[in-house]
Amino acid sequence: MQSLAGKVALVAGATRAAGRGIAVELGAAGATVYVTGRSTRTQRSEMDRPETIEDTADLVDQAGGHGIAVPVDHLDPAQVQALVERIEREQGALHILVNDIWGQHGEPEWDKTVWESDVDAGLRLLQLGVNTHAITAHHALPLLIKSPGGLVVEMTDGTNEYNAQNYRVSFFYDVAKGAVSRIAFALAHELDKYDATAVLLSPGWLRSEAMLEGFGVREDNWQDATSQVPHFAISESPSYVGRAVAALAADPDVRRWNGKSTSSGELAQVYNFTDLDGSRPDAWRYIVEVEQPGKPADTTGYR
Repeated sequence: MQSLAGKVALVAGATRAAGRGIAVELGAAGATVYVTGRSTRTQRSEMDRPETIEDTADLVDQAGGHGIAVPVDHLDPAQVQALVERIEREQGALHILVNDIWGQHGEPEWDKTVWESDVDAGLRLLQLGVNTHAITAHHALPLLIKSPGGLVVEMTDGTNEYNAQNYRVSFFYDVAKGAVSRIAFALAHELDKYDATAVLLSPGWLRSEAMLEGFGVREDNWQDATSQVPHFAISESPSYVGRAVAALAADPDVRRWNGKSTSSGELAQVYNFTDLDGSRPDAWRYIVEVEQPGKPADTTGYR
């Protein structure tokens, strides 16, 4: 039984990593999934990676859903408006919006102050990581609230509790993630009277395509990377956070999460789903209790 059969989802930023994992798992639950991004089979974004939105749509189909790839630059309000108009014209409704747009290319400027950072790159990061979410919400939510029980998932890196106590990488990265947290908070307030839910969701240490490539491993032998970085043992596949979103979307009592910050690891305990290997990694608890105190890598009790 497909729990999301008849539901329509938009995963904004579904080209790769968490966005792709979410789109595929929503498809596996039976949803029609619009997948957007700037990387297509004919043109790459500034990230210059091989993953494409068409590939993601094919994976959604293979999982049992219906994937529809639409090239969209979410910094362009006209393109986003046209996307939403197309969804309404073709489907008549939008039930799930996942804002997973990011788009940073290259390494973050680790531990650099605002005055040491490349200001142009930093402002571009804020545009891609914050402005896109606001533009997409502005155009998509009027359609979403037409159907009762709508769900908005704002994707970030780190729970509110963790990010409130830890400096995140660099000035611009920290500000971007903090802003997305407040977007989720504000949307929860604004959607409350429309029987809709907004949630802030973070994966753990994600085995994205770029992460696997950086370690020189594949998803089927990712454990080999623990010889380089032992704490990589707590990492998770993109499917794990995808299953978290699918579980939220299928929950008739999803309103209990309105305005909450959560993680794939926490939701796995609540909804009883697992990662591809049958485990339930709880990365943010592990980071605080094992990695940060300098303890040896040991995932016992954390996956």
